[in-house]
Amino acid sequence: MQFAKGKLIAIGGAEDKGTDLETGQIHRNNLNFFELGILRRIVEEAGGVLSRIEVITTASMIPYEIGDNYLNAFGKMGCTNIGLMHIRNRVDVGTEDYQQRIEKCDAVLFSGGNQMRLSSTFGGTNFLKTIVTRYKEETHFVIAGTSAGAMAMSNTMIYEGNAAKAHLKGEVKITTGLAFVDEVIIDSHFEKRGRFGRLAQAVATNPACIGIGLGEDTGMIITEGGNKMEAIGSGCVIIIDGHDIQFTNIADIPDGSPYSVEGLKVHICEQGNGYLVTERKFIPEVKEGAVVKKQVHVE
Repeated sequence: MQFAKGKLIAIGGAEDKGTDLETGQIHRNNLNFFELGILRRIVEEAGGVLSRIEVITTASMIPYEIGDNYLNAFGKMGCTNIGLMHIRNRVDVGTEDYQQRIEKCDAVLFSGGNQMRLSSTFGGTNFLKTIVTRYKEETHFVIAGTSAGAMAMSNTMIYEGNAAKAHLKGEVKITTGLAFVDEVIIDSHFEKRGRFGRLAQAVATNPACIGIGLGEDTGMIITEGGNKMEAIGSGCVIIIDGHDIQFTNIADIPDGSPYSVEGLKVHICEQGNGYLVTERKFIPEVKEGAVVKKQVHVE
């Protein structure tokens, strides 16, 4: 099987406080970067501080603030070759300058905000096709995304769902994302916003997919075309596997009713742990592209 050669880095978020899709509130302060260490990992994977990284702020309603914040964060690491793409609509996507820049950069980073803005803006465009082609063919090309930018990476994407009502059928809305990776569903801000229920419902209705719940200041590096994953950051990643579901009533009950499901399998990954999607296998430690067993010392 021919894997995509590039890398995906999905980050759980925390830096984009511009919108709160669950409450409808807009916050225009308290922008911060919890995942500075993860941004450093993006720089390393992209080739170092001289690499060209394009930050795409389309998902955010406060793109210029978010863009400046990324420039400052990358600047602290000595990175000065950072570009900002404030693409707001499908007309902007066709701009020749943006197309040329996306053909030459070493990495792209999709900011947080509203993942539906990403899928509706980039879906079917030459801009997105270029990113996909480079991801498939170029070993050192990196696609990163934080919060909404991470959620949009998968083919199956959650675009709405209040965590407090996620135990009710129909409260979790799903559509097609940017489709860099298949057979997974990614959720962000996973622990802080209590999103286990909504990812569980997404997996229950799409059991062929593995659910990836990213905590804040936490991410997954995804290689081998979406099969091999490595947890990074200070938090944890929750894996929800629905392949062994024995029973669920979700297809037969009316919308708004509590659903039930038997046989969900859950894994918790800390930094350095990994997961193989095709084999549905937790791996204790991922190191330099190889799976090695983590040693436990007892004194």
